[in-house]
Amino acid sequence: MIDFRTIAYLKFGNTRQRKAYDTLLRLDIMQILRAYTPILTGTIPIAIDVPQSDLDIICECEDHAKFTSLIIRSFQKEKDFTISTRTYGETKRTVCRFRSNGFDIEIFGQNIPAEQQDAYRHMVVEYKILKEKGIEFRSKIKELKSKGVKTEQAFAKLLGLKGDPYKELLNLRY
Repeated sequence: MIDFRTIAYLKFGNTRQRKAYDTLLRLDIMQILRAYTPILTGTIPIAIDVPQSDLDIICECEDHAKFTSLIIRSFQKEKDFTISTRTYGETKRTVCRFRSNGFDIEIFGQNIPAEQQDAYRHMVVEYKILKEKGIEFRSKIKELKSKGVKTEQAFAKLLGLKGDPYKELLNLRY
């Protein structure tokens, strides 16, 4: 399995993955965020992205003020920069968005280890399903995504999962 905890695999990937790698290196984003255990998640790492897919970087963040300060210092000059911190239920989350080199980039921080966050867990399950199901399944996922279907819903539809697709994917034995 790919080690998604580093972005090194991207430099050997498809054209969009290599461009993502170059963009992340140019921004030095993974190094800047290293204290927060950043992991690139989403569809680009597992090659089921569509043109509007963004680069999602999840982080473990306990001190949101310090995290926000670092992000502002590092990326505030990027196009369409925004950052906010909100609490959902019991969980405080900081979200930053900006554009760079043709990519929408989102940095997401919450006080949960990055490898335990749903975005990472979903991506790993989806990766394993794609490896098992093959190219035709991957093509069907991308087709659904190109029609505006969200990733987890696309997997749930093709796998015949019932209920909340976000929860059901995490219940699969992969």
